[in-house]
Amino acid sequence: MMKKTLLASLLLASFATAGLATAAVVAATKAPSDAAVKTAKYAVSTYRKDLVDTLAKLVSYNTVADKAVPSDKNPVHIAFKDALKLEAQRLGLDYADHGWTVIIGLGTGTERVGVITHGDVQPVDASKWKKSPFVLDRTSEPGKLLARGAEDDKGPIATALYAMKSIRDRGVPLSKRIELYVYMGEESDWGPLTEFLKTHQPPQVNITLDAEYPAVTAEKGSGTIAVTVPKQGAATPVEGEPHLTQFAGGFFGSQIPEDASATIANATPDLEKQVRARGAKQEGMQYTFTWEGTNLAVKAKGVSAHSSKPEDGINAVSMLADALAVRPWANTTAGGVVNYLNEMVGTGIHGEKFGNIAYRDGFMGPMTFAPTVLRQRDDGIEVSINLRRPQGKSTEQLTNEVNAALAQWQSRQLPLANVTVRINEPWIQKSAPHIPTLMSVFSYFTGMKDPKPVAIGGGTNSRLFPGAVSFGPGMPGKVYTGHSEHEFITEKQLLLNLQMYTAVLVELAK
Repeated sequence: MMKKTLLASLLLASFATAGLATAAVVAATKAPSDAAVKTAKYAVSTYRKDLVDTLAKLVSYNTVADKAVPSDKNPVHIAFKDALKLEAQRLGLDYADHGWTVIIGLGTGTERVGVITHGDVQPVDASKWKKSPFVLDRTSEPGKLLARGAEDDKGPIATALYAMKSIRDRGVPLSKRIELYVYMGEESDWGPLTEFLKTHQPPQVNITLDAEYPAVTAEKGSGTIAVTVPKQGAATPVEGEPHLTQFAGGFFGSQIPEDASATIANATPDLEKQVRARGAKQEGMQYTFTWEGTNLAVKAKGVSAHSSKPEDGINAVSMLADALAVRPWANTTAGGVVNYLNEMVGTGIHGEKFGNIAYRDGFMGPMTFAPTVLRQRDDGIEVSINLRRPQGKSTEQLTNEVNAALAQWQSRQLPLANVTVRINEPWIQKSAPHIPTLMSVFSYFTGMKDPKPVAIGGGTNSRLFPGAVSFGPGMPGKVYTGHSEHEFITEKQLLLNLQMYTAVLVELAK
C-alpha cells in the first residue's frame, strides 16, 4: 500500500503543476489505522454531549468584527479567547495567545500538524432568528443546532478540541505535535495573520476546517464591482408618470441578500397587478405591497446564502428588479439601479449579461456573479456585485472586459460614479501529500467511494499555510449555511465531523 500512496502523491503533484489541481487524483484505498478508528469511536461515544455544550459556550460570544476596535483590543474577542483558554486547560491542552491568533496544542516536537480555524463570525440580523443568534438553539428545529458560527467556524473549533482531547485520553503515541490555530479576523482582515506568519513558523502539514469535504484544493478568486448610480444627472420623471423613488436591499458583501424594497410614485392598481403577476412566477420569492396615497411600496423576501454559493440562495435584489421589469423606467437614481440590474445582471448567477465576462474552468467551475448590497449614499445608490472567478482568464483580461461592459452601458443609459473594480486571483494548492490520508478517512466514515478533491467559490486561510487544504465541515451536496440568516449544523454532522477530525489527526500526527 505504500506504493499506492506514493503513486497518489506523485499524481497529485503532476496534475496540480498542469493547472488541473487535483481533479484526477487517485485516492488511496487503504482504510484508516486501527488506532485512528478506535480513537474516533471513543471520541463520539465519550464526548457527544460535551461537544455540544462547548459549542454553546463558544457561540455565546458575538465575535463580529468591530471596525473601530481591532480584535486584539476588542473586549468581546478577548472574552472569547479567555473562554477558549479555560476550555483548553480543562481538556489538558496547552494554550498561547498571540493577539489576533490563538494556538492550542497537544504534544511536543519540531514536526507539527496544523488545524486552521477562525473565531470571528459574520454580521447577523437578529430579527430573522427564532432565538438569539448568539444562543445555541437546540429545540426550534429538532436535530439542528442553530447559532451564528455553528458551522462557520465555532463548530469546527469545538470539534477539533475534543478530537485532540480524545487523542490525549487514549494515549495515542504521536511523533508530531498538533496545533489548533484560531484566528480572530478571517471574515474581515487577513492582514494581521499575514504579518504573524512572517515571523511565526507555521506547521509543516496543515488542514483548514472552514469549507467542504472531501477536501478543497482550489478556491476561486473573489472580486467586487461597485458603481454608484448618481443623484446628479439623474432623469426627471414625466409629471404624473409612474417612476421609482427608492430601491434598497442587502446586508453585507459576502451574503446573498434576503431582503429588498422599492417605492413607486404615481403607481396604479394595474401596475401593482403586473408586478404581482411577474413576481409570482419567481420560485421561492415572497412579496408584500403597501399603498400610501399614490405611492406603492414593494417588499421582497428571498433566501440568504454565502455569496460564494449564490445557487444556494434566492437573491431578493435581483428578483425584485426583475419583478419590476413590467415597463420602461426613467433613469431616476432608483430607476437607474433597476435598469442597471435588469440589463447587466438579470436573475442569472454567472455574469452572462455583463458583456463578455462569463467563463468557466473544467475543475473550478463557472464564475459566479451576484449583487449583494445596495448602499444608500449622499450622492446616489451604490450597487455592489460580488464575483468569484476561476482560473482561465488573467486579471487584466477580466478587468478590461468588466470596464468595457460598463462603458457600453453608460453610453446608452447614464453615467456612473465611483466605479471600483477589484478582482483577486484564484488559488490552487499544488503540494498536499496528505490528500490520500484525507480521502481515506472521509471514505471510511461516510461510505462514499472514490472521493476526489473539489474546488469552492469561497476563500479560506488555507492560502496562507504551507500545503493546507480544507477538510469540512460542509458535506458535498448539502447547502452550506455559514453567512446565512439560518446558520446551523446538525447534531449528526457535528458527531461525524468529530470522528473524521479525530481519525485524521491520529493519522497525520502518529
